[in-house]
Amino acid sequence: MNQTHATEITKRQRFEFGSNWAKFLNLLDDKQIDLAIGSLKFMLGVTDLKGRRFLDAGSGSGLFSLAARRLGADVYSFDYDPKSVACTRELRHRYFPDDDKWIIDEASVLNSDYLEKLGQFDIVYSWGVLHHTGSMFDALGKVAPLVAHDGSLFVAIYNDQGWISRYWSFVKRCYARNIIFRGVMLLVHIPYLFGVRFLVRAATGRLDLERGMLLWYDMIDWIGGYPFETASPEEIFDFYRAKGFGLVKLKTCGGRHGCNEFVFFKGNS
Repeated sequence: MNQTHATEITKRQRFEFGSNWAKFLNLLDDKQIDLAIGSLKFMLGVTDLKGRRFLDAGSGSGLFSLAARRLGADVYSFDYDPKSVACTRELRHRYFPDDDKWIIDEASVLNSDYLEKLGQFDIVYSWGVLHHTGSMFDALGKVAPLVAHDGSLFVAIYNDQGWISRYWSFVKRCYARNIIFRGVMLLVHIPYLFGVRFLVRAATGRLDLERGMLLWYDMIDWIGGYPFETASPEEIFDFYRAKGFGLVKLKTCGGRHGCNEFVFFKGNS
């Protein structure tokens, strides 16, 4: 058991991401897995990942570790949240039982000693994770050495909306505090998050999110996800350019709340 994580949960300093993902896995189907696979293929510009080493830094539900393994990669997954680790192990048990090409561990991306022992990977993937560490730029820096020469780094970071982002940080901090605040935050924001937004997506046939997520659990993750930090696309681009990475693909959230996605290349070209 991760005692630091347990202490943060007890002190109401962190959202229980793994509990939310465990509920999500009860509804996971082949369509969602295919959407996740398609998302990886599109952003990485590949048809498969055979012969590649894939690191999932903050595996969450385990869906994208599964997608990478389905594409033929040797996968190494780790997460700070013990319940997220359990979710990832559950997916390996369902789809790749006793697979020695998919390793799963419990660890923090801020633990330099742990990361140094992992070696390097052809693809380092950390989608919507590093802004929940409580030390985002430290985490962004720590994953950079894990990328092999001629390798790819795929990260997604919450978009900085100025005062709006500060408002959502307040909401998330309240949500984490206790069950009363949690109820209040849900009640106040249901008309938008689970009302207007849900109806718009339903009317346009987009209840299944593009990456294989489900809207309800994605929204719970959004309203509760604390710690919470943000960055502009320019900040992320400049940060990794200074470390010798070149931007290969960028997918923004259009200035709204949500994640901007970046694929960087580490090499001479």
